[in-house]
This record gives sequence, structure tokens and C-alpha cells, in this order.
Amino acid sequence: MKVLLNIAILLITFSTVAQDDFLAKQYFNDGDFEKAVVYYEKLVEKNPRRTDYTEALTATYQQLERYTDAENLLLEKIKDTNVYPTLLIEMGYNYRLQNQLEKAQEYYQKAISQIEKNPNYGYGIGSRFQNYALLDEALTAYTKAMKLNPQLDFNYQMARIYGEQGDIKKMYVSYLTLISEGKTSKSKVLRNIDEFITADPENENNIKLKKILLQNAQKNPEILWNELLSWLFVQQKQYGSAFRQEKAIYKRVDGANTQRLNTLGNLAFVEKEPETAQDIYQYIADNSGDLVTKLNAQLNLIDIQLLDPTEKDLEEVQKQFEGLIDIHGFKSQTLQLQVAYSNFLTFKKENPEKAIQILKQSLELPLNERGKAFVKLALGDILVYDKRFNEALIYFSQIQQNLKNDVLGQNARYKVAQTSFYKGDFDWALTQLKVLRSSTSQLIANDAMQLSLLISDNSLEDSTQTALKKYARADLLAYQNKTKESITELDDILQNHKGEKIEDEALLKQGQLLELSNDYEAAEYNYQKITEFYANGILADDAHFALAELYRNKMNQPEKAKSHYEKIIYNYQDSYYFPQARKNFRILRGDALN
Repeated sequence: MKVLLNIAILLITFSTVAQDDFLAKQYFNDGDFEKAVVYYEKLVEKNPRRTDYTEALTATYQQLERYTDAENLLLEKIKDTNVYPTLLIEMGYNYRLQNQLEKAQEYYQKAISQIEKNPNYGYGIGSRFQNYALLDEALTAYTKAMKLNPQLDFNYQMARIYGEQGDIKKMYVSYLTLISEGKTSKSKVLRNIDEFITADPENENNIKLKKILLQNAQKNPEILWNELLSWLFVQQKQYGSAFRQEKAIYKRVDGANTQRLNTLGNLAFVEKEPETAQDIYQYIADNSGDLVTKLNAQLNLIDIQLLDPTEKDLEEVQKQFEGLIDIHGFKSQTLQLQVAYSNFLTFKKENPEKAIQILKQSLELPLNERGKAFVKLALGDILVYDKRFNEALIYFSQIQQNLKNDVLGQNARYKVAQTSFYKGDFDWALTQLKVLRSSTSQLIANDAMQLSLLISDNSLEDSTQTALKKYARADLLAYQNKTKESITELDDILQNHKGEKIEDEALLKQGQLLELSNDYEAAEYNYQKITEFYANGILADDAHFALAELYRNKMNQPEKAKSHYEKIIYNYQDSYYFPQARKNFRILRGDALN
């Protein structure tokens, strides 16, 4: 019975301490220090050897400006010969709050001297100094501990301090030493260095890093330095220079694959440097021994040729496709070739019949479910182009049913909705779109929301849905690459349906098509009309972003671009475009990006 009684008393005691601890922290975090101090005093009294409670009570006294109470508490604790030295720092900080700097320094030095007794104190003392922004003292503590015990390594902490102190060169050297000695991961270090790098190659910090990396490469030609130089050049958007480093890496690594090169090529292509991307893809095609990798590079090269093709280019590309088909034939491993060729035949050569034949033949290959879905999506797109809507819906619905929780399945559902929209079956399109609003793909969810609002908003005012049907026709023409015809159809809406809800949709769509046609001033006019007359509409953020991108990428007016990015940042924080607008704004302003 006595044992059970003791256990019961212990449980009650633990429960009381836990409750007091919870309440003390809650009151402190809420800024209610008068209540917090009551609980922390009880906790210190019941747990006199708990350093964390002593420190918490000290912090509470300091918030209440009861510095004498904090001093008395700490004096009592540091009498103990086994006291943990961070309490000496707390005593020094208490004097610092009272502007008694000499006394503060006296206790800081006492804390540092404890490292001589036990170098393992180095981390706790150094990090506590860092917490109070006492960076010189933190460096002293770390350095002393490492000197006394060479097994300890606080270079990572010291590198961060150098960065905070603005000693960028020392910071770089410390971080790079850690990587080269294998004491931390490259990705971890790059996340920290990234804070000090900008996209400007002439930035002082960028120049310092480049110089150190080149010096290291000359002293010790390890692949690491090529990798880091490549990373730096990518941050500076110097993709050609990054390519030179990646070639050096590829040549020096036995059995190297082309994944890094391919990633760089894709990045250069997205960042609108097709010539550099072309050089990279050509290098992969010339050097890869893997047939599929080589094929992907060749298809990427074709994509670059098709950016702004002449009739002669199209003839040349067709020969290339036919040559690749002769080499690879129809295989389940080369589905990307059949799909790419079919898309080319349809959207560039206006020959959907042959494309449909190729893809139906591909479906006879032994394919897994995702392989079938990949081909069926492409086939459905081409059937939509050919206005064979019902047949396209069958293929999209099959994917949707077989891959319900997959992004491919969600994409297929969106295509069901889009095809139904082109067909004029707006009710069924809405049914599909409502499900997609919660898609795991943000892009699909956003597209679904836009199309859903377009249909619902323009069905209420006009029961005949005349304008909506015209818009669906214009959208289909745009899908078929019949840009001029689509612009004309949208002109009909803008002239004959003025003031109706569909007007801003028509302006935006037409602006995008005018931009594709390189008529930038006309596109600018359309986007501006939306921002002026539909500033509170659902497409206002789309128009601001479109204007910003137009000014930035096509019209070379960065200040105007900044203005529109800024409007999204401050006025449309829930916008799909918000993250990209903020990033682009900061790039134009010259900020270093994390």
C-alpha cells in the first residue's frame, strides 16, 4: 500500500508540474508576464536544479524590468560549482539590459573560461551568445573549444556568424571547407550561401564566391568546384557558362548520365535561351549512349526548331521525325516519339488523320496503365482538334476512371470539361469542373476555377448563352492554332456584347492571342482595359500579371513591369500569380533571392 501511495503522490506531483509548466509558457507567449512569473517562481522552487526554469524565470523578470530579482536569482544559482555556464551569460545579459556593460563583459568572460574545464561546453555557450547577437563572443567560444578539442567542429556555426557580421569571404571559405571535408551536405550550404547571391554577375558577393571557387579549382581540381561554379552561373542566369562546367563534369565522371545536362537544357529553354538549350541538347544527343536519352534530346531539339518555324523548317522537321520513326519504329519505350510526331502532324501540318492512325496503332503495344493514359490523352487532344468530340470524350473518360487519384486522371477530367465546353454542353462541363476545384495540381485547380466561373457567370445573364457559345468557338479556334480566326470571333463578342460579363474574358483571351501574333501594343491595350474597367473582377490579377510579363519580356519596360507585379503583391495576395509576381518583382528590384 505504501508503494502505491508513493506512486500516486509522484503522479500527482508530475501532473501539477506539467500543468504549471504549460500555463507559465502560455502566459509568457501571450505577453502576460505578471501571471507567468507566478508559475515560473513555483516551478523554480519545486525544481531548483532545472536550468531551463531558472532561465525562463530570469527572462520573465527581465520583461517586467525586475532586474534586481533576476540578479538575485542568478547569484543564488551560480554559487553552485557545477552550474551550467549559460547562467553566467544570463547574468551578463541582465547587466547589459541595465547598460552596465563592463559587468556584462566580466560575466561573459567567466562563461568563456569554463570552456577550459570542459570544451564540450563550447556549443552551448557559443549558441547562447548567438541568441543574444553577441557574435564576437560566440566566435571566441567556438574557436577556443575547437582548439582545446580538435574533435569538435563548429565551422558551420562560425560560417553563419561571419555572414551575419558581413565578412562574406570568411563565410564562403568556412562553408566550402565544410563541403570539401564532407562534414555537411552541399545542398545545406547552398541554401545558406543563396541568401548572399543575386542574379547580377557583377554583384560584389557573387564575384567573391566565383574567385574563391576558381582558386580552389586551380589548387585542387575536384569535380565539386565545377558543380559549385555551375550552380553559381545558373543563379546568374549564365547558362552557357554553366554548360561549360557541366561538360567538364560529364567528361570526368566514369559512367556519368546526362541528367544534370538535361536539367540545365530544360532551364535554359524555359528561361528563353533557345540557342544555349540547343547546344546542350545537341551535346546530349551526340554523347549519350542510351537510345531513349538520345531520342529525348533529339525531340527537344525539334521543339526548339518549332518555336517560330518557316515552311522550310516544317519540311525539315517532318524528315527528322520520319528518320526517327525509321530508327525506333513503334515501341512502348519510345511513346514520346509517337506522341510528339502526332502532335506535329496535327498542330503544325494540319493532318490529324495520320496522327490519329499513329496513336491508335501505339495503343496496340503492350502498355501499362500510365502508358495507355499518356497515349489516350494525346489522342483525345487530336480528336478535339478534329472536332470529333464524342470520341475524344470516350478516351478522356477512360483515363479518368482508371487513374482517379492520379494527376493524369485529374488532367483527363479537365479535358472532359474543356471538350464539353467546346461542344456547347456547359452543364456537364460545370459538373466536372466543380470536382476539379480541389485538385492536388494547383494549375489544374486554377484552370478549373477559371473555366467554371466563365460558364456560370455567363449563363445567368443570358439564358440563350449566345455570347458564351461564341467564346467557346473562339477558344476552340485558338486551340486549333487558328489565331486570326479566333481574334475575329472575339471581336464579334467585344462589339456585340459590350457591358456583358463575358467582355473581360474576351479581352483577356484576345490579348493573349495578339501577344502570340507579336502585336504587343494591341495586347497591352486589351490588358489595360481589364485593369481599368474590371479592376474588381476575377480577371484583374490575370491582366496585371499579363501586362507585367509583356513589359518585362517583350517591351523592355522593367519599371512598368514592377508596377504591375507590385499591384498583385499588395492587392491580390490570394492570386495564383502571387508567388511568381513577388519573385519577378524582387528580381527586377535587384534583391538577393532565397
